[in-house]
Amino acid sequence: MEKFNTHAPLSRRFRTAVLAIMLVVMAGCSGLRLAYNNGDTVLYWWLNAYVDLDRDQKGWVRDDIGKLFDWHRKTQLKDYVEILHTAQKQLQGNITQADLLADYGEIKHRTQTLLLKAAPDLAELARSLKPEQIAQMEKKFKSNNDDYRKKYLSGDQEKRQKLRYKKAMEQFELWFGGFSSEQEAIIRKASDARPLNNEIWLDERMRRQQNVLNLVKKVQQEKLGKDATVTLINTLIKDSFERLEHSERKAFFDAYQDSTAQMVLTVIKIATPAQKAHAVKRMQGWIDDFNSLATQAK
Repeated sequence: MEKFNTHAPLSRRFRTAVLAIMLVVMAGCSGLRLAYNNGDTVLYWWLNAYVDLDRDQKGWVRDDIGKLFDWHRKTQLKDYVEILHTAQKQLQGNITQADLLADYGEIKHRTQTLLLKAAPDLAELARSLKPEQIAQMEKKFKSNNDDYRKKYLSGDQEKRQKLRYKKAMEQFELWFGGFSSEQEAIIRKASDARPLNNEIWLDERMRRQQNVLNLVKKVQQEKLGKDATVTLINTLIKDSFERLEHSERKAFFDAYQDSTAQMVLTVIKIATPAQKAHAVKRMQGWIDDFNSLATQAK
């Protein structure tokens, strides 16, 4: 299904990057097995772009990422198969908004499980960072935010609505194939019904970026041990998942999530049998790939 938040704040971007595994699927890569098998390299280069790993760090960071992928292949892929089987049944039945929100909650749970598993490795990396690497991370955050402003904070409301709609349609077309002009008009109306405030998403990104920077600076300045660092990272991970539930902006986040689920439900309701069959077939391809990948576990 289409991701619920197309302007995810840093906590989601951060965990999606650490979660390069799941990104392969949700981004709609056609060569899932090839992409998954190269996911450790993708994640390594993502981390390197943020902190500019030194010679000593590169070897053990690669090893840690490899072990994380091995664990994921052995323990998580069968769960993803079950999620996709459930989605197939829902598409062919009478799916509700509550079903979609439950599916979203399950994906969030799987994401948190992976991040918490990675926490000890992230702690080792945090403890090894030098001041200049933390400065590089801060510079990278700033660059990403500048790009976000150019893309999502420029133009009037209509331009921003259109951009958001186009991003949603990329996902819907991946799942269901092409849509008629009549269907597109209905989807555009459902997309525009979602609350739009890109300034809020940018502020949330920056808030979470600062939390990450505060954490690594504290670890570096106080020379914290591994256990203390793991505790900080676990708290950050859990807080990032709970933030939207306890935020002063909760009403906005709830309205956004509900209306996005309603948009996805609208697409499913107006989809033709052929379009639903297209989605079921695509899911089956990923199910087959996940099963194949799981059998390759060492």
